[in-house]
Amino acid sequence: MHKDNLLHNITKPPVAEKQPQVLELQGDRRIDNYFWLRDIENPQVSAYLEAENTYTAAMMAHTQALQTKLYNEMLARIKETDLSVPYRKDEYYYYVRTEEGKDYPIYCRKKGSLEAPEEVLLDENELAKGHEFFSLGVFAISPNHQILAYSVDTSGSEQYTLFFLDLTTFELSTETIPDTYFSLAWANDNKTIFYTKIDDTNRPYQLFRHTLGTSVDRDILIYEELDEIYHLYVDKTRSEQYLLMLLKSSITTEVHYIDANYPEGNWKLIHPRTTGMEYDVDHHSDYFYIVTNDRATNFKLVKTLVASPSKENWQTIIPHQEDVLLSGISLFANHLVIYERKGGLETARVKHLSTGEESNINFPEPTYEFYEGNNPEFNTTILRFHYTSFITPPSVFDYKMETHERELKKETEVLGGYDRTQYQSEWLMATAEDGTQIPISIVYKQGIQKNGHNPLLLTGYGAYGASYPATFSSNRLTLLDRGVVFAIAHIRGGEEMGRKWYEDGKFLQKKNTFTDFIACAEYLIDEKWTASDRLVITGGSAGGLLMGAVINLRPDLFKVVVAHVPFVDVVTTILDTSLPLSAMEWEEWGDPNDPVYYEYMKSYSPYDNVEAKDYPDMLITAGLNDSRVKYWEPAKWTAKLRELKTDNNILLLKTNMGAGHSGASGRYESLRELAFEYAFILDRLGLSQ
Repeated sequence: MHKDNLLHNITKPPVAEKQPQVLELQGDRRIDNYFWLRDIENPQVSAYLEAENTYTAAMMAHTQALQTKLYNEMLARIKETDLSVPYRKDEYYYYVRTEEGKDYPIYCRKKGSLEAPEEVLLDENELAKGHEFFSLGVFAISPNHQILAYSVDTSGSEQYTLFFLDLTTFELSTETIPDTYFSLAWANDNKTIFYTKIDDTNRPYQLFRHTLGTSVDRDILIYEELDEIYHLYVDKTRSEQYLLMLLKSSITTEVHYIDANYPEGNWKLIHPRTTGMEYDVDHHSDYFYIVTNDRATNFKLVKTLVASPSKENWQTIIPHQEDVLLSGISLFANHLVIYERKGGLETARVKHLSTGEESNINFPEPTYEFYEGNNPEFNTTILRFHYTSFITPPSVFDYKMETHERELKKETEVLGGYDRTQYQSEWLMATAEDGTQIPISIVYKQGIQKNGHNPLLLTGYGAYGASYPATFSSNRLTLLDRGVVFAIAHIRGGEEMGRKWYEDGKFLQKKNTFTDFIACAEYLIDEKWTASDRLVITGGSAGGLLMGAVINLRPDLFKVVVAHVPFVDVVTTILDTSLPLSAMEWEEWGDPNDPVYYEYMKSYSPYDNVEAKDYPDMLITAGLNDSRVKYWEPAKWTAKLRELKTDNNILLLKTNMGAGHSGASGRYESLRELAFEYAFILDRLGLSQ
């Protein structure tokens, strides 16, 4: 008897009860048989989730030895006791270290030099004791380095409680503030803190001012954002001269500012919100520098006097470029760092503010990720940045902005004798339905043949303008060494090829995201990188929507699907403004109260388009405390797939009953979750040795 038939005979999958719920809008009726799974207070709901977990465990029991082997293999590559590269702020050197056997990092500093005695500021392992989940939100030290403000979430719901620790006595203040967001800024008086609070949908919407040593009940409400599509954040310029209050929707920004030396003063507006106009603000001497898309799709850089910051006074410094995306800037006392994206890849140039001289920071590999590191000092000539690629482990560099030299401070050590010459990466181009060239980043073990027999794992995201980075993963070597090719489809909806790349993958052009991914899969098959019976696809959150959409369109194209916390019930979720993020999503997907958007969204919503047909082998994950994609979306989707699919392929739902959107928080448990996923993939591919 075939193994799959044997497994199905041993244990049958749970069957969720059908309780029809009529959802009606604009004369259209949808019947949702599994709407009832939203009610976590209903004992039937938790019983169903537990039954699915039990079924998943039973169906994966035969892979236990493989899971253990994969876990040990991946763990053996990690330097468990390790140290980050310290960064300097005033007299102190700050760093993070890890210890073997401990799940979480330890935050430390040394005063004066790296040879000074170590001060342990915060040990997450101690804070996490007794909690199934732990996440550190804010970690913000006062300007005089004497008080640490930090926040924690112990459920995965992203509802943080704020604490204050005296770093001279290591006594914890009795002042605690619940329901905060991971956004906080210190005024320069070392006693005034600005923080944000969340509403019932987890939206940061209020800015408060707190004075250390006073009751939280006396905190001053500075601002309350009533428009549910806007989130509120607070920040501080690197110059430490100004505090910024940022009000952001998906497509619109409004920024207010105050002198950090006078925290009780009045906040001033830079430019009022104008729908579709975004801008980010930094400060240098008498000027605000502003990156904006005002009449500049790929953004431009302007500056304006702090004394007169309104838009009519903006002077263009870097004009808009059709083929270059201005990703952002970074200001130092004597230098301006300009981050750009050209031809899909990140670049940077450093400009001396006095002389105008420029230098470029370039990289030789065909695909990679590059981003700014910790640079808290304003008056410095050193730029700290991070670099990684499919081949190069995470590396920390110091770039000397005066001499244009770069110094490698640390490359993450991969234990077990990693040899980068054994792997190859490439930047490929697939052709979409409309002729658009879609980039693919790909990596593989040297020696594979393009003969159509290679297993290949293809992933993608394609939403919110998020570019999918080609980063190193020592865990991925577990797949590459077994002959699995790994690829990222840089589909529209991201921002790899500029702002228009994002615009062409949202609203009424969202289906480009899905057809681009299918085009990439077909290209990889046509070019003999793989075959449909060897092709695995993965995606999470909005990338989980991608998974659901493409298997509805082309289930025949894929062998195995892994969908992490998938956003699959698009119409119903976005219509429900009581849920976190829903109202804000209108600026990404459209407002389904509009008949045009309703019909379009309904036409690709994975849950609404499940049909009676064959689907690939599938592993679906959920987090019970997920505040971004509620657990019931993957649960409902699983139940409907079970009801309608016509194949005998494996369908598993694995719900983490003590975590949220990001899964397990501890590094060892996270590794076990990954070993489980890899075991599922390898088992379904017949590579379980």
